[in-house]
Amino acid sequence: MANPTTAPAAELTGPLAALKEKFGDAVEPADFEGVTIDPAHLVEAAKTIRDDLGYGYLSSITAVDYVKDGQMEVVYHAFSIDKGGGPLVFKARTPRDNAVLPSLTSVWPGADFQEREAWDLFGVKFEGHPNLKRILMWEGFHGHPMRKDWREAYYEQDNKPFDSRWPGGYHNRAEDRVPWADNVSYPADFDPTSFVEEADAAVYERMRQVEVVQGQPLTVPVSGANGDAAAGLKTDQLVVNLGPQHPSTHGVFRMVVRLDGETIRELEPVVGYLHRNHEQIGERNTYIQNMPYTDRLDYISSMSNNLGYALTVEKLIGVKPPERAEYLRVIMVELTRIANHNWAIGFLLNDLGAFFTPALYAIEERELILDLFEAAAGSRMMCNYMRFGGVALDVPPGWLEKCREIVFERLPRKIDHLDTFLSGNEIIRSRCMGVGYLSPEDAIAYSTAGPVLRASGVPYDVRRAEPYSIYDRFQFDVAVRYNGDVYDRYLIRIDEMRQSVRILQQALDHALFDRLCGVCAHRAARHDELAELHGGSFSSRRAKWRPALPSGRRRAARRSCAARAPRRTRAAPARCPRAGSATTSHPPGCT
Repeated sequence: MANPTTAPAAELTGPLAALKEKFGDAVEPADFEGVTIDPAHLVEAAKTIRDDLGYGYLSSITAVDYVKDGQMEVVYHAFSIDKGGGPLVFKARTPRDNAVLPSLTSVWPGADFQEREAWDLFGVKFEGHPNLKRILMWEGFHGHPMRKDWREAYYEQDNKPFDSRWPGGYHNRAEDRVPWADNVSYPADFDPTSFVEEADAAVYERMRQVEVVQGQPLTVPVSGANGDAAAGLKTDQLVVNLGPQHPSTHGVFRMVVRLDGETIRELEPVVGYLHRNHEQIGERNTYIQNMPYTDRLDYISSMSNNLGYALTVEKLIGVKPPERAEYLRVIMVELTRIANHNWAIGFLLNDLGAFFTPALYAIEERELILDLFEAAAGSRMMCNYMRFGGVALDVPPGWLEKCREIVFERLPRKIDHLDTFLSGNEIIRSRCMGVGYLSPEDAIAYSTAGPVLRASGVPYDVRRAEPYSIYDRFQFDVAVRYNGDVYDRYLIRIDEMRQSVRILQQALDHALFDRLCGVCAHRAARHDELAELHGGSFSSRRAKWRPALPSGRRRAARRSCAARAPRRTRAAPARCPRAGSATTSHPPGCT
């Protein structure tokens, strides 16, 4: 990590310059990008960013530990829904040994969970936060695991490959080095016999704060037979747990709710032990070693997570993928979007009481998409397919034809079937319409994203607002619905699947996919660049990764391969089956 005292400072222009002009010395150019704001002016500056500069959508709050400088930095990204474009980045710093900053929940309610995460993992306290407590770890957890000096009980060393495994190849499991009973760190004064779990007690106590009207328990009017409200029927409010879901599998998640009849008056998600410290693991890995971890951040969205990470590293190192890889990436990501929305709709019906038949009907198309992923990447869910500068493998023969069949024939018909069978169903309509209303203003204030945001009447899609990859080349509409209820959050997924099909059809129709030979030479010319990036070499046939070996082992490997490989004779010049015209030889990498 760069030292903040030596990092290049950002140049202030546009809204950042306006912010500097208003707050003077309280706003200074930050390292790399954005501005650093004096904590004493942070809340006021945030209101200016939201109200005067028009950046009303807070996307993320993250923390950075500058351990050598004794500083903790919190980074905020705000976007303009109306203008589109990139983020306005602002930061605040605080001493590491007493990390305290004002909370921005009064400006953006969506800062709630994100500030709790920064407290949990980095130990940054946010004064004025209404419910500051751990969100991913349990309250008795020792320390803050994303700090640079935090070490787990089975810590080995900072960087991979560990000396115990490379180059000698001798691997000792952490469980053999550290007994299971000593594999967890506890606070110095921790006594399990007297420990009292306070987090749950605090949740339940907050839920028991029953609403009162004029000093009396809340009453709910009940409609009578003639449709008139029969006021005066008193109801008891009840605190219940919805869940836990997936106990001990993906982590324990539940919702503590306060019910008044069938109306939810208060709800608090209890996330449970979901954090695996991927970020700390990632700091010990090489860049390419992190790619498989992005699969596991959300295994339903493996390809999409791969792409996000690949784009980030490519931006850092200034690498642009070849055209074919760009189109393959878009195809994989849009297929992922359709698979996800099919899955979501199927399980919505599960939750509404139509147990499993609709879910299986929707999952069938997802299985066909996973067949394509398996054929291209070798895995159905943990695809590990993207690479810096492209993708790991080209698609095999026949893959595009199968994909065309699914995209042009099956998917449009199946989406229409879901729409026909479900959208007009009276049970779905009665259980979804008007339920869970979220206004456009609240959707933005609470930092919702994706279908939830667009179903509340906010036509914001990053593919249009700040296009990445090659999305600016495709014709598609930003799907939007305006009622902000569960029913619209179902319909928006139907709409988005149709738009994804449009994008897929354009990508598959692109002439580039019918003329592979036109890009083979370009791809071969990039092999040296990619080999230098990844520390090894690439096969020109299918871009398979070969790790770099010491020179002596390279010579031994070549001798071994030469002894096993059959002797080949040079084929006569022929017409390349993938080229549009006759050629005297095949381009490098084309077979």
